[in-house]
Amino acid sequence: MKNNVLSYAEYQKRIKELKTPEDIAAFAQELIAPALAGAGAPEDTEAKTVEMRSESPVQAETPQKRIPLPKEKLFAIRKAEVADASVITPWYDVVNSDTEAMAIGLYAKGLTTRDISSYLKNMHGIEIAQPSISAITDKVFPLVKEWQTRSLSACYPVVYLDGLHFKVRDAGKIASKVAYIVLGINQYGQKEVLGIWVGESEGAKFWMHVLSDMKNRGVDDILIACVDGLKGFPEAIKAVFPHADVQVCIAHQIRHTIMFIPHKDKKRFCDELKSVYTAPTEEAGMDALKAMMDRWPQYRSYLKSWETRWSDLAPFFGYPEPVRRMVYTTNAIENLNRQFRKVTKTTTVFPHDDALIKLLWLAQADITQAWVLTTRNWGEVMAQLNILFPDRVHF
Repeated sequence: MKNNVLSYAEYQKRIKELKTPEDIAAFAQELIAPALAGAGAPEDTEAKTVEMRSESPVQAETPQKRIPLPKEKLFAIRKAEVADASVITPWYDVVNSDTEAMAIGLYAKGLTTRDISSYLKNMHGIEIAQPSISAITDKVFPLVKEWQTRSLSACYPVVYLDGLHFKVRDAGKIASKVAYIVLGINQYGQKEVLGIWVGESEGAKFWMHVLSDMKNRGVDDILIACVDGLKGFPEAIKAVFPHADVQVCIAHQIRHTIMFIPHKDKKRFCDELKSVYTAPTEEAGMDALKAMMDRWPQYRSYLKSWETRWSDLAPFFGYPEPVRRMVYTTNAIENLNRQFRKVTKTTTVFPHDDALIKLLWLAQADITQAWVLTTRNWGEVMAQLNILFPDRVHF
Protein backbone atom coordinates (compact mmCIF):
# COMPACT_ATOMS: atom_id res chain seq x y z
CA MET A 1 0.00 0.00 0.00
CA LYS A 2 1.42 3.34 -1.01
CA ASN A 3 -0.01 6.82 -1.11
CA ASN A 4 -3.26 5.50 0.38
CA VAL A 5 -3.96 3.45 -2.76
CA LEU A 6 -4.98 -0.20 -2.83
CA SER A 7 -4.39 -2.30 -5.89
CA TYR A 8 -7.31 -4.37 -7.08
CA ALA A 9 -5.56 -7.55 -5.97
CA GLU A 10 -4.83 -6.05 -2.54
CA TYR A 11 -8.46 -4.95 -2.21
CA GLN A 12 -9.71 -8.45 -3.05
CA LYS A 13 -7.30 -9.95 -0.52
CA ARG A 14 -8.42 -7.57 2.22
CA ILE A 15 -12.09 -8.31 1.51
CA LYS A 16 -11.51 -12.06 1.94
CA GLU A 17 -9.78 -11.44 5.29
CA LEU A 18 -12.82 -9.69 6.79
CA LYS A 19 -14.44 -12.04 9.28
CA THR A 20 -16.40 -9.99 11.82
CA PRO A 21 -18.52 -6.81 11.79
CA GLU A 22 -15.67 -5.11 13.67
CA ASP A 23 -13.28 -5.98 10.85
CA ILE A 24 -15.73 -4.53 8.31
CA ALA A 25 -16.13 -1.33 10.32
CA ALA A 26 -12.37 -0.91 10.73
CA PHE A 27 -11.74 -1.47 7.01
CA ALA A 28 -14.50 0.94 6.03
CA GLN A 29 -13.08 3.54 8.40
CA GLU A 30 -9.65 3.03 6.88
CA LEU A 31 -11.07 3.63 3.41
CA ILE A 32 -13.14 6.72 4.12
CA ALA A 33 -11.23 8.41 6.96
CA PRO A 34 -9.11 10.63 4.65
CA ALA A 35 -12.24 11.79 2.81
CA LEU A 36 -13.92 12.68 6.09
CA ALA A 37 -10.89 14.72 7.13
CA GLY A 38 -11.95 17.40 4.66
CA ALA A 39 -13.03 17.93 1.09
CA GLY A 40 -10.48 19.28 -1.33
CA ALA A 41 -7.50 17.64 0.42
CA PRO A 42 -4.35 16.97 -1.59
CA GLU A 43 -4.35 13.93 -3.79
CA ASP A 44 -2.17 11.90 -1.41
CA THR A 45 -4.66 12.42 1.45
CA GLU A 46 -7.81 11.61 -0.47
CA ALA A 47 -10.01 8.67 0.46
CA LYS A 48 -8.40 5.37 -0.30
CA THR A 49 -9.57 3.99 -3.56
CA VAL A 50 -9.36 0.71 -5.36
CA GLU A 51 -6.63 0.85 -7.95
CA MET A 52 -7.51 -0.94 -11.17
CA ARG A 53 -3.92 -1.88 -12.04
CA SER A 54 -3.25 -4.18 -14.95
CA GLU A 55 -0.96 -7.09 -14.25
CA SER A 56 0.31 -6.98 -17.86
CA PRO A 57 3.81 -5.44 -18.23
CA VAL A 58 2.72 -3.86 -21.51
CA GLN A 59 0.21 -1.68 -19.68
CA ALA A 60 2.33 -1.14 -16.58
CA GLU A 61 3.06 2.48 -17.47
CA THR A 62 -0.53 3.48 -18.19
CA PRO A 63 -2.09 5.95 -15.72
CA GLN A 64 -3.81 4.40 -12.73
CA LYS A 65 -7.61 4.44 -12.80
CA ARG A 66 -9.13 5.07 -9.39
CA ILE A 67 -12.63 3.91 -8.56
CA PRO A 68 -14.09 5.18 -5.25
CA LEU A 69 -15.60 2.44 -3.10
CA PRO A 70 -19.36 3.14 -3.20
CA LYS A 71 -21.36 3.45 0.02
CA GLU A 72 -23.87 0.93 -1.30
CA LYS A 73 -21.06 -1.63 -1.63
CA LEU A 74 -19.90 -1.00 1.91
CA PHE A 75 -23.48 -1.46 3.17
CA ALA A 76 -23.94 -4.66 1.18
CA ILE A 77 -20.71 -6.10 2.58
CA ARG A 78 -21.60 -5.09 6.13
CA LYS A 79 -25.14 -6.46 5.73
CA ALA A 80 -23.76 -9.80 4.60
CA GLU A 81 -21.29 -9.96 7.48
CA VAL A 82 -23.88 -9.18 10.18
CA ALA A 83 -26.40 -11.65 8.80
CA ASP A 84 -25.27 -14.18 11.37
CA ALA A 85 -25.62 -11.60 14.15
CA SER A 86 -29.34 -10.97 13.68
CA VAL A 87 -29.86 -10.72 17.44
CA ILE A 88 -27.59 -7.65 17.48
CA THR A 89 -28.94 -5.99 14.32
CA PRO A 90 -32.19 -7.81 13.53
CA TRP A 91 -33.57 -5.29 11.03
CA TYR A 92 -30.52 -5.35 8.73
CA ASP A 93 -32.25 -8.11 6.78
CA VAL A 94 -35.05 -5.83 5.62
CA VAL A 95 -33.46 -2.41 5.07
CA ASN A 96 -31.73 -1.14 1.94
CA SER A 97 -29.31 1.43 3.31
CA ASP A 98 -27.55 2.72 6.38
CA THR A 99 -30.02 5.59 6.49
CA GLU A 100 -32.98 3.23 6.82
CA ALA A 101 -31.15 1.23 9.48
CA MET A 102 -30.45 4.46 11.36
CA ALA A 103 -34.10 5.55 11.14
CA ILE A 104 -35.31 2.23 12.54
CA GLY A 105 -32.67 2.32 15.27
CA LEU A 106 -33.79 5.81 16.35
CA TYR A 107 -37.43 4.71 16.29
CA ALA A 108 -36.52 1.76 18.56
CA LYS A 109 -35.07 4.30 21.03
CA GLY A 110 -38.43 6.05 21.29
CA LEU A 111 -38.00 8.97 18.87
CA THR A 112 -41.10 9.95 16.93
CA THR A 113 -41.15 10.06 13.13
CA ARG A 114 -41.05 13.87 13.36
CA ASP A 115 -37.96 13.77 15.60
CA ILE A 116 -36.23 11.32 13.27
CA SER A 117 -37.01 13.41 10.19
CA SER A 118 -35.67 16.53 11.90
CA TYR A 119 -32.53 14.75 13.13
CA LEU A 120 -31.65 13.31 9.72
CA LYS A 121 -32.10 16.69 8.06
CA ASN A 122 -30.16 18.74 10.63
CA MET A 123 -27.33 16.32 11.34
CA HIS A 124 -26.91 14.44 8.05
CA GLY A 125 -28.54 16.66 5.44
CA ILE A 126 -30.98 13.87 4.51
CA GLU A 127 -34.59 14.85 3.92
CA ILE A 128 -37.13 12.09 4.57
CA ALA A 129 -40.79 12.85 5.18
CA GLN A 130 -42.56 11.46 8.23
CA PRO A 131 -44.80 9.08 6.22
CA SER A 132 -41.68 7.69 4.54
CA ILE A 133 -40.06 7.03 7.91
CA SER A 134 -43.20 5.26 9.05
CA ALA A 135 -43.07 3.13 5.88
CA ILE A 136 -39.42 2.31 6.60
CA THR A 137 -40.25 1.10 10.11
CA ASP A 138 -43.10 -0.99 8.68
CA LYS A 139 -40.47 -3.09 6.91
CA VAL A 140 -39.83 -4.93 10.18
CA PHE A 141 -43.32 -6.48 10.27
CA PRO A 142 -42.14 -9.77 8.68
CA LEU A 143 -39.48 -10.00 11.38
CA VAL A 144 -42.07 -9.30 14.08
CA LYS A 145 -44.35 -12.07 12.83
CA GLU A 146 -41.42 -14.47 12.58
CA TRP A 147 -40.36 -13.59 16.13
CA GLN A 148 -43.90 -14.05 17.47
CA THR A 149 -44.13 -17.58 16.05
CA ARG A 150 -40.56 -18.76 16.68
CA SER A 151 -39.93 -21.99 18.57
CA LEU A 152 -39.17 -21.74 22.29
CA SER A 153 -37.16 -23.93 24.65
CA ALA A 154 -38.84 -26.99 26.10
CA CYS A 155 -38.34 -25.87 29.71
CA TYR A 156 -37.92 -22.52 31.43
CA PRO A 157 -36.84 -22.72 35.10
CA VAL A 158 -38.21 -19.25 35.92
CA VAL A 159 -40.80 -17.20 34.05
CA TYR A 160 -42.10 -13.71 34.89
CA LEU A 161 -45.49 -12.54 33.58
CA ASP A 162 -46.85 -8.98 33.60
CA GLY A 163 -48.91 -6.56 31.54
CA LEU A 164 -48.60 -2.94 30.36
CA HIS A 165 -51.56 -0.68 29.59
CA PHE A 166 -51.69 1.53 26.47
CA LYS A 167 -54.20 3.67 24.60
CA VAL A 168 -54.97 2.29 21.14
CA ARG A 169 -57.41 3.53 18.51
CA ASP A 170 -59.90 0.79 17.72
CA ALA A 171 -62.93 1.12 15.41
CA GLY A 172 -62.76 4.93 15.59
CA LYS A 173 -62.60 4.98 19.39
CA ILE A 174 -59.72 5.19 21.83
CA ALA A 175 -59.59 2.03 23.93
CA SER A 176 -57.36 0.91 26.76
CA LYS A 177 -55.48 -2.25 25.81
CA VAL A 178 -52.93 -4.43 27.52
CA ALA A 179 -49.61 -5.68 26.18
CA TYR A 180 -49.03 -9.08 27.79
CA ILE A 181 -45.29 -9.63 28.26
CA VAL A 182 -43.53 -12.84 29.28
CA LEU A 183 -39.89 -12.84 30.36
CA GLY A 184 -38.21 -16.22 30.76
CA ILE A 185 -34.88 -17.41 32.12
CA ASN A 186 -33.71 -20.48 30.24
CA GLN A 187 -31.69 -23.39 31.60
CA TYR A 188 -28.46 -21.54 30.80
CA GLY A 189 -29.41 -18.53 32.93
CA GLN A 190 -30.03 -16.19 29.99
CA LYS A 191 -33.04 -13.88 29.86
CA GLU A 192 -35.43 -14.02 26.89
CA VAL A 193 -38.55 -12.08 26.02
CA LEU A 194 -40.75 -15.02 25.08
CA GLY A 195 -43.47 -12.96 23.46
CA ILE A 196 -45.68 -9.88 23.37
CA TRP A 197 -49.45 -10.16 22.97
CA VAL A 198 -52.07 -7.39 22.85
CA GLY A 199 -55.52 -7.89 24.38
CA GLU A 200 -58.53 -5.87 25.44
CA SER A 201 -57.93 -5.92 29.20
CA GLU A 202 -55.72 -7.76 31.64
CA GLY A 203 -57.42 -10.90 32.90
CA ALA A 204 -56.82 -14.55 33.66
CA LYS A 205 -58.73 -15.63 30.54
CA PHE A 206 -56.36 -13.91 28.12
CA TRP A 207 -53.36 -15.05 30.13
CA MET A 208 -54.53 -18.61 29.52
CA HIS A 209 -54.48 -17.83 25.78
CA VAL A 210 -50.91 -16.50 26.14
CA LEU A 211 -49.75 -19.61 28.00
CA SER A 212 -51.45 -21.90 25.48
CA ASP A 213 -49.63 -20.11 22.66
CA MET A 214 -46.32 -20.66 24.48
CA LYS A 215 -47.14 -24.33 24.85
CA ASN A 216 -47.93 -24.61 21.14
CA ARG A 217 -44.53 -23.07 20.37
CA GLY A 218 -42.66 -25.78 22.26
CA VAL A 219 -42.73 -24.95 25.98
CA ASP A 220 -43.48 -28.20 27.80
CA ASP A 221 -42.68 -27.20 31.35
CA ILE A 222 -42.23 -24.19 33.63
CA LEU A 223 -40.70 -24.72 37.07
CA ILE A 224 -41.61 -21.41 38.75
CA ALA A 225 -43.98 -18.77 37.39
CA CYS A 226 -43.70 -15.39 39.11
CA VAL A 227 -46.79 -13.19 38.88
CA ASP A 228 -48.41 -10.18 40.50
CA GLY A 229 -51.63 -10.37 42.49
CA LEU A 230 -54.11 -10.60 39.58
CA LYS A 231 -57.15 -12.61 40.62
CA GLY A 232 -57.36 -16.02 38.93
CA PHE A 233 -53.79 -15.82 37.60
CA PRO A 234 -52.47 -18.91 39.47
CA GLU A 235 -55.45 -20.99 38.33
CA ALA A 236 -54.88 -19.98 34.68
CA ILE A 237 -51.22 -21.04 34.87
CA LYS A 238 -52.07 -24.35 36.53
CA ALA A 239 -54.61 -25.10 33.82
CA VAL A 240 -51.92 -25.02 31.11
CA PHE A 241 -48.82 -26.02 33.12
CA PRO A 242 -50.18 -28.15 35.98
CA HIS A 243 -46.75 -28.97 37.44
CA ALA A 244 -45.55 -25.35 37.65
CA ASP A 245 -45.07 -23.64 41.01
CA VAL A 246 -46.89 -20.30 40.98
CA GLN A 247 -45.27 -17.66 43.17
CA VAL A 248 -47.18 -14.44 43.84
CA CYS A 249 -44.82 -11.49 44.10
CA ILE A 250 -43.89 -10.96 47.76
CA ALA A 251 -42.85 -7.36 47.03
CA HIS A 252 -46.33 -6.60 45.61
CA GLN A 253 -47.90 -8.14 48.71
CA ILE A 254 -45.73 -6.02 51.02
CA ARG A 255 -46.55 -2.80 49.16
CA HIS A 256 -50.26 -3.63 49.27
CA THR A 257 -50.05 -4.31 53.03
CA ILE A 258 -48.28 -1.10 54.07
CA MET A 259 -50.12 1.20 51.67
CA PHE A 260 -52.33 2.72 54.38
CA ILE A 261 -50.11 2.26 57.43
CA PRO A 262 -49.57 5.66 59.14
CA HIS A 263 -46.08 7.06 58.86
CA LYS A 264 -45.49 6.99 62.62
CA ASP A 265 -45.88 3.18 62.70
CA LYS A 266 -44.63 2.26 59.24
CA LYS A 267 -40.95 1.66 60.06
CA ARG A 268 -41.62 -0.60 63.05
CA PHE A 269 -44.45 -2.36 61.22
CA CYS A 270 -42.20 -3.11 58.22
CA ASP A 271 -39.42 -4.41 60.48
CA GLU A 272 -41.82 -6.85 62.10
CA LEU A 273 -43.40 -7.82 58.78
CA LYS A 274 -39.96 -8.91 57.63
CA SER A 275 -40.11 -11.75 60.15
CA VAL A 276 -43.03 -13.21 58.16
CA TYR A 277 -41.50 -13.41 54.67
CA THR A 278 -37.96 -14.23 55.86
CA ALA A 279 -39.10 -17.13 58.05
CA PRO A 280 -37.15 -20.35 57.43
CA THR A 281 -40.27 -22.50 56.96
CA GLU A 282 -43.93 -22.11 56.05
CA GLU A 283 -45.03 -22.98 59.60
CA ALA A 284 -42.67 -20.40 61.08
CA GLY A 285 -43.99 -17.80 58.63
CA MET A 286 -47.61 -18.47 59.60
CA ASP A 287 -46.73 -18.30 63.31
CA ALA A 288 -44.99 -14.95 62.76
CA LEU A 289 -48.06 -13.67 60.88
CA LYS A 290 -50.44 -14.65 63.68
CA ALA A 291 -48.16 -13.11 66.30
CA MET A 292 -48.07 -9.90 64.29
CA MET A 293 -51.88 -9.82 64.06
CA ASP A 294 -52.01 -10.03 67.85
CA ARG A 295 -49.47 -7.22 68.27
CA TRP A 296 -51.12 -4.93 65.69
CA PRO A 297 -54.89 -5.44 66.12
CA GLN A 298 -55.59 -2.00 64.60
CA TYR A 299 -53.96 -3.16 61.33
CA ARG A 300 -55.30 -6.69 61.37
CA SER A 301 -57.43 -6.04 58.27
CA TYR A 302 -54.30 -5.17 56.26
CA LEU A 303 -52.58 -8.39 57.34
CA LYS A 304 -55.67 -10.42 56.53
CA SER A 305 -54.70 -10.52 52.85
CA TRP A 306 -51.61 -12.55 53.78
CA GLU A 307 -53.80 -15.15 55.40
CA THR A 308 -56.27 -15.16 52.49
CA ARG A 309 -53.55 -15.60 49.87
CA TRP A 310 -51.29 -17.84 51.92
CA SER A 311 -51.57 -20.76 49.49
CA ASP A 312 -50.20 -18.53 46.68
CA LEU A 313 -47.44 -17.08 48.88
CA ALA A 314 -46.44 -20.34 50.62
CA PRO A 315 -44.29 -21.91 47.82
CA PHE A 316 -41.70 -19.22 48.56
CA PHE A 317 -40.84 -20.84 51.92
CA GLY A 318 -39.88 -24.12 50.27
CA TYR A 319 -37.00 -22.59 48.30
CA PRO A 320 -33.40 -22.09 49.48
CA GLU A 321 -32.06 -18.55 49.80
CA PRO A 322 -30.57 -18.15 46.27
CA VAL A 323 -33.84 -19.22 44.65
CA ARG A 324 -35.85 -16.99 47.01
CA ARG A 325 -33.87 -13.96 45.86
CA MET A 326 -34.91 -14.68 42.27
CA VAL A 327 -38.63 -15.25 42.80
CA TYR A 328 -39.71 -13.09 45.73
CA THR A 329 -40.26 -10.17 43.37
CA THR A 330 -41.12 -9.55 39.72
CA ASN A 331 -38.56 -6.74 39.49
CA ALA A 332 -36.90 -8.46 36.53
CA ILE A 333 -39.90 -7.90 34.28
CA GLU A 334 -40.81 -4.60 35.94
CA ASN A 335 -37.38 -3.25 34.95
CA LEU A 336 -38.07 -4.38 31.39
CA ASN A 337 -41.48 -2.68 31.50
CA ARG A 338 -39.88 0.50 32.76
CA GLN A 339 -37.66 0.57 29.68
CA PHE A 340 -40.69 -0.11 27.49
CA ARG A 341 -42.49 2.88 29.03
CA LYS A 342 -39.46 5.07 28.36
CA VAL A 343 -39.70 4.20 24.67
CA THR A 344 -43.50 4.40 24.34
CA LYS A 345 -44.11 7.55 26.39
CA THR A 346 -43.78 9.75 23.29
CA THR A 347 -46.84 8.08 21.73
CA THR A 348 -50.05 9.01 23.52
CA VAL A 349 -52.38 6.94 21.33
CA PHE A 350 -51.32 4.17 18.96
CA PRO A 351 -53.22 4.06 15.64
CA HIS A 352 -53.72 0.27 15.81
CA ASP A 353 -52.52 -2.89 17.57
CA ASP A 354 -49.81 -3.59 15.01
CA ALA A 355 -48.21 -0.19 15.62
CA LEU A 356 -47.98 -0.98 19.34
CA ILE A 357 -46.52 -4.44 18.76
CA LYS A 358 -44.04 -3.04 16.22
CA LEU A 359 -42.65 -0.46 18.64
CA LEU A 360 -42.51 -2.92 21.55
CA TRP A 361 -40.70 -5.46 19.37
CA LEU A 362 -38.16 -2.88 18.21
CA ALA A 363 -37.68 -1.74 21.82
CA GLN A 364 -37.07 -5.28 23.08
CA ALA A 365 -34.67 -5.95 20.19
CA ASP A 366 -32.72 -2.85 21.23
CA ILE A 367 -32.90 -3.58 24.98
CA THR A 368 -31.86 -7.22 24.73
CA GLN A 369 -28.58 -6.29 23.03
CA ALA A 370 -27.20 -5.73 26.55
CA TRP A 371 -28.35 -9.14 27.79
CA VAL A 372 -25.06 -10.94 27.27
CA LEU A 373 -24.39 -12.18 30.82
CA THR A 374 -26.09 -15.01 32.65
CA THR A 375 -28.14 -14.43 35.78
CA ARG A 376 -26.06 -13.87 38.89
CA ASN A 377 -25.16 -17.05 40.80
CA TRP A 378 -27.02 -19.09 38.20
CA GLY A 379 -24.85 -22.17 38.72
CA GLU A 380 -25.85 -22.32 42.39
CA VAL A 381 -29.51 -21.63 41.58
CA MET A 382 -29.61 -24.30 38.87
CA ALA A 383 -28.04 -26.89 41.15
CA GLN A 384 -30.73 -26.29 43.76
CA LEU A 385 -33.53 -26.29 41.18
CA ASN A 386 -32.32 -29.68 39.96
CA ILE A 387 -32.75 -30.99 43.51
CA LEU A 388 -36.16 -29.35 43.99
CA PHE A 389 -37.43 -30.40 40.54
CA PRO A 390 -35.56 -33.62 39.62
CA ASP A 391 -35.59 -34.82 36.01
CA ARG A 392 -37.43 -31.74 34.75
CA VAL A 393 -34.55 -29.67 33.36
CA HIS A 394 -32.67 -31.03 30.37
CA PHE A 395 -29.63 -29.44 28.68
